[in-house]
Amino acid sequence: MARREISASASRYTSRKIRGRGAGDQSWQSRAYDMYHQVPEVRFAASWIGNAMSGARLFAGRRADDGTIEPAPAGHRAHEIVSQIAGGPDGQSKMLGAFGKHLTVPGEGWIVVRPNDEVLSPYSPEDGHDWRVLSVKEVKQQSGKLMAEIDGEEVPIPEGDPDSMDPDSPVAIRVWEPDPERAIEADSPVRSSLELLEELLLLNAAVKAIARSRITGRGLLLIPKGTRFPTSGPAGEGEDDLIEVFMTIAETAIRDPESAAATVPIVLELPADAIADFKLIKFESEFDELALRLRDEAVRRFATGLEIPAEILLGLGDVNHWGAWAMTSEAIRLGIEPKLATVSYALTQQWLRPILEFERDPEWHRWLVWYDTSPLRVRTNRSETALQAHDRGVISDAALRRETGFDESDAPDEAEVARRNKPADNPADEEGTPDEDEVETDPELPVDESEAPPDTLAATAGPTDGLLAAADGLIWGALTAAGEKLRKTPACPRSERARSRDIESARLHTLLPVDAAQVEQWRLLDGAWSRASEIAGRYGLDPECLTSSLDVYARELIAAGVEHEYRLVPTVLTSCLGTAA
Repeated sequence: MARREISASASRYTSRKIRGRGAGDQSWQSRAYDMYHQVPEVRFAASWIGNAMSGARLFAGRRADDGTIEPAPAGHRAHEIVSQIAGGPDGQSKMLGAFGKHLTVPGEGWIVVRPNDEVLSPYSPEDGHDWRVLSVKEVKQQSGKLMAEIDGEEVPIPEGDPDSMDPDSPVAIRVWEPDPERAIEADSPVRSSLELLEELLLLNAAVKAIARSRITGRGLLLIPKGTRFPTSGPAGEGEDDLIEVFMTIAETAIRDPESAAATVPIVLELPADAIADFKLIKFESEFDELALRLRDEAVRRFATGLEIPAEILLGLGDVNHWGAWAMTSEAIRLGIEPKLATVSYALTQQWLRPILEFERDPEWHRWLVWYDTSPLRVRTNRSETALQAHDRGVISDAALRRETGFDESDAPDEAEVARRNKPADNPADEEGTPDEDEVETDPELPVDESEAPPDTLAATAGPTDGLLAAADGLIWGALTAAGEKLRKTPACPRSERARSRDIESARLHTLLPVDAAQVEQWRLLDGAWSRASEIAGRYGLDPECLTSSLDVYARELIAAGVEHEYRLVPTVLTSCLGTAA
């Protein structure tokens, strides 16, 4: 059954859509691009979002009944289609980075896909597709036809048949952030700030004029008439050396604004009876200082109108802290992921599903293109911490490879694992069997022949479900209390404390850098194990061992920035099994 896809944020160019789409007046997009080129704050914000989006990863997924996205198996057709989008991971990174700018500035962009056997692009396989991301200025309608400017040439895009989406024909996909008032039109953060940005341009021009104007910046020097330097020429031929010197300096300042002469005011000679002494008159206006304040305020208002934390643009707070804090869950969740979802939705509705439907996949409507932002959330310089956490059994082998810059292809195969685990040869076998006289016999040990059961049985089995649940609750409560305290430490600046409350307290340590020594310095775990003795007595464990094991584990999690997982609780309790109070 053919299906016609209509979306508020993605549309494929067909004979029934886009033509005469009635997108309204989008002339503001040209103004938005002008601001991108003229206002550095706009360029920075768009580039930051684009760079962040380029770090995400696209994958084929299937939405499970609980709402989670399950990645497609490596051999599934959906996985193959998504992995070939834009020529692979490198091309996908560039595509997402470009849409970061397009969705921030004009609010829309285009994806043009053409079979490479017609284009012969050296950047794509011959049997693949050539992918291009174009701006709204590069895609136009002319006489009812869509024209795309690619590499400086006008390329016509033929109309697609909405009832038969042939994946081997050229495709033009419009991707946009829908305006809440009229969904067919695009919207962007820059659109609502255009008037503010134009005001900022005027303020920039005013500050520039103030800096260039000598008379405004240096004032007017009044001197009594007859004030002169001693003449250096013959008697009777001397010039007014004072005026000459000052005028020479003034001329130099005009020719070379960067010279020291630019600091000299203009000189005016008055009759001695009108002025008794030198007097400097400044022509500074109250607007001079006001212009600077207004410009700062305009930048601040623009920053708050973005979809990312304002501090990223303003650069306030601890610079070192923002190196780790800029990519908080809020910055990613509110500023990056919505735009990734827009692009993913377009690729799902206008590329992946039409191809699967064309190939008669019975579950074509269940598969989607989705994104993974975990690479954006990883704190830098964590290799050493990951090694230590792995040695103590806190993180998995896969997590260690990820944190140290390796991927799953670097994992050892079964043969290598077996070789590593093979015990060393017995030296006695190499040197021959020792003489019987050299063989030491075990000393006789006392044997308890009593048939009565011992007072304490060794806990050879694993911990019970009740013990696991109790220990998990203690750990979670300790991390929650530590997170509440962490919000009040220097690790979380005051400007971020309100925003940090959107993050669950028990997970806050995964976003804020904490050294092992600071766990003790800030008393993050003080009073966290008050119920450990009660739990130990309930399950026949040594209270000191249980408290120590839980404390060491929680400290390692906080210092490593790793989230607690229930599956690790048995490992934490292993050393205490079989102990009793």
